[in-house]
Amino acid sequence: HTEIRQLTWSWLETPYGNVHCIMSGTAKANRPVILTFHDVGLNHKSCFESLFNHEDMQEIVRHLPICHVEAPGQHEAAKTLPSAYAYPSMDQLSEALPAVLKHFGVIGLGVGAGAYILAKFALNHPDMVDGLVLININPSAEGLMDSVANKLTEWTHTLPDTVIAHLFGKDEIENNHDLIATYRHHITTTMNQSNVSQFFRSYNSRNALDVERPIPGGNVNVRTLKCSALLVVGDNSPAVEAVVDCNSKLNPTKTTLLKMADCGGLPQVDQVTKVIEALKYFIQGMGYLSSAGMTRLRSRTASSSSITSMEGSRSRSHTNELQRDRTHSRGAEDKRGRSHTDTSMDSISHSSVTQIISKSTEVTC
Repeated sequence: HTEIRQLTWSWLETPYGNVHCIMSGTAKANRPVILTFHDVGLNHKSCFESLFNHEDMQEIVRHLPICHVEAPGQHEAAKTLPSAYAYPSMDQLSEALPAVLKHFGVIGLGVGAGAYILAKFALNHPDMVDGLVLININPSAEGLMDSVANKLTEWTHTLPDTVIAHLFGKDEIENNHDLIATYRHHITTTMNQSNVSQFFRSYNSRNALDVERPIPGGNVNVRTLKCSALLVVGDNSPAVEAVVDCNSKLNPTKTTLLKMADCGGLPQVDQVTKVIEALKYFIQGMGYLSSAGMTRLRSRTASSSSITSMEGSRSRSHTNELQRDRTHSRGAEDKRGRSHTDTSMDSISHSSVTQIISKSTEVTC
């Protein structure tokens, strides 16, 4: 039968204030919901509209419902939060999420602050989360020098400038004037800057994520993400070092790192088609999109412990084409055991997707 997709929005009352939720599609008991959370200075439109409106994304949207969550006061044309309102911490925002989807599994898709919140949610409620796609995640708390630098920035820079520097790398700010102008206009005209400032302050006051990489033969019961995780970052992003650091702290058997060449601070905007292919690859590996069409995406599988530099990681020493039949898939699986291997995602069978996604992987495209 043909399922009619619907778009609804609502205010969800939580102990930490009202959370804005936008739901698209019909949730089913045997299907997870894609739960998104935006970064500082953005909302669900400016953060994810380019992604979800793209024609290539419809393969996913037809199969899975979407729930966009916006932090208090971050929706378009929001009124200034009351002066007596205590803005929730990152931990408190993560604890507001269980009330959003009580009866459905979640595939989380978060950017920056939203990625941190979803990771915290998954750590505290592992039974509710099937998988995480984390763009520009920073697992660390701010250090003393960072705090001092942020205070100086608050005194010497406008809020839009500070948010732009958080979202984009120096090359983008200096060279991609149209993109920066678009987002600066969004921050200054559609967002309540007082509310954005409070959300930003909450993010800068975050605690470090309490995660530790399990060591074979050592303590395998350390606190870590239980679900599969895809970490995404552009190689010109200001968050690139933080994302690589996060990858080093997660379970290597369940974590994939996608570093996108010639890409800036918002991969889901800058290189949307490649991000969509990675999403299809990731979700297909979880068994939810067996029929998703896969186009060509170059990937290199490597032990995350061998990642020594951003430039060195782009080198390729072998090129293999995976074929659809089972025999060639098994042959490619043997080749992936090498330290540096190229694979082509346009011809990966469903069985090999499941095998690949379970390994600690660095992907370049």
